[in-house]
Amino acid sequence: MKLIIAIVNNDDSNAVQTALTEGGYFITKMATSGGFLRKGNTTFLNDEKVDGALEIIKANAKKRVEKEPTVPPTEMGEFFTPIMVDVLVGGATVFVLNVDRFEKM
Repeated sequence: MKLIIAIVNNDDSNAVQTALTEGGYFITKMATSGGFLRKGNTTFLNDEKVDGALEIIKANAKKRVEKEPTVPPTEMGEFFTPIMVDVLVGGATVFVLNVDRFEKM
C-alpha cells in the first residue's frame, strides 16, 4: 500500500480537490503554509491508485509566474519603493511513501 502526500498551492487547491473526489478518491485535506513566500498551501493525503491520483494532481496544479514585491535595503528614515520580481509559484510537491500498516477505526 502507498500513501500520497501532495502539497499544492492554495490557488490550485479547489481544482485538485474537486478532480480527486470526482475521480472517486478519498482524501484528507490539511491547511499548511510555505516558508519561502509564506503563502498558504493545502496538503492532500490519499492512499489509493497512485498513478491516477498523480495524473489528476499534475493536470490541476499548474506552475505559473506571479509578481511579488520585494523591499530594497534602505538607510533608516529613507522612503522605499517595493520592487516587483517574478516568482514561480504553483505546481505540486508530491511524496509517495510505502505504508506497512493501515487501519480505519
